[in-house]
Amino acid sequence: MRILFSSTSGAGHFGPLVPFVRSCLRGGHDVLVAGPASLEGSVTPTGAGFWPFGDPPPEDMATAFGRLQTMSHDEANAWVVSEVFARLDATAAVPQLREAMTAWRPDVVVRESAEFGAAVAAELHDVPHARVGIGLGVVEHLFMGIAGANIDALRHSHGLAGGHRLAEAPYLTMFPAGLEDPAVADPPRTLRFRDPSWAVFTAAPEPARPFVYVTFGSVAGGMPHLAAVYAAALEAVADLDADVLLTVGRATDPATLGTPPPHVRVEPWVDQLEVLGRASAVVCHGGGGSTLGALAAGVPLVVVPLFAEDQHINARQVAAVGAGLHTPADADAIRAALHTILGEESYRATARGLAAQIAAHHSTDDVLAALR
Repeated sequence: MRILFSSTSGAGHFGPLVPFVRSCLRGGHDVLVAGPASLEGSVTPTGAGFWPFGDPPPEDMATAFGRLQTMSHDEANAWVVSEVFARLDATAAVPQLREAMTAWRPDVVVRESAEFGAAVAAELHDVPHARVGIGLGVVEHLFMGIAGANIDALRHSHGLAGGHRLAEAPYLTMFPAGLEDPAVADPPRTLRFRDPSWAVFTAAPEPARPFVYVTFGSVAGGMPHLAAVYAAALEAVADLDADVLLTVGRATDPATLGTPPPHVRVEPWVDQLEVLGRASAVVCHGGGGSTLGALAAGVPLVVVPLFAEDQHINARQVAAVGAGLHTPADADAIRAALHTILGEESYRATARGLAAQIAAHHSTDDVLAALR
């Protein structure tokens, strides 16, 4: 089969697609990933081909993001979904996505939830499509409600009649049902998967001494207004009776944090698969990759959400189900949460329960069979 994946830029958007991309390649299928030119560096290591699509005009993006300065958190998130993802990004992506449909003729299109252009292009070319969630089910419902009007406007501009049918596409997610908000129904046609690479966690030995992994993802280090979170985290673990690994992202020089205590190692980046299996606790921003990785390994979390709404939702749900704690980006709060997480076995037990749920999901190797 020929599978066309489509993503906006950013690790938090392309990351959820990667296990599916690799599984399809292992299955001997032809795989092409479409995205903005800036995504190519992330796609190349997967072994998939890359098809670039357009970026919105820089002046339009500058205007859109300039508006965020005067908005509340909720207003800003709704604006980014409606005006950036569903209007500017999708409008720019459709022409080259249509070219990919014509030239490459995919059998199915799989997009991450915020990349709406592929849904329109797939409809125009009568190709079935599925969506991969970048957050919990409530995030998908929010996206559908916020983006609908601009997606319909885009569809109509390409000659499609009626209302959008985004919610009819199968919804693929790696999140376990036990982390979802019970007050929010699953999106229609929900299918839950696991990354086969997470199998390494079951063989990881228990650490002889507590080990804490601290990460705020790949983006925060390059955002000057978030730099203080690294100093706060370092202060929080300075007197912790545990070994600590703090990653700051490739955009930040670890030396800017000064000389860490002897039990703390600071690195730009590590492969999570190599450290999560031996972690006693994870401190993170609530991004999907960090949150899911920790839970797949059965590790409790201290979640410090920094910007995107899915981070705040993940933080609330981790705390609500008892798999961790939700704290502000404050050294005292992070320190207190870590002491609680490391001292109370209930958090570890709940995280391991969610890990068992994830282990029971379909493997991403079975995604095409599940979609038939």
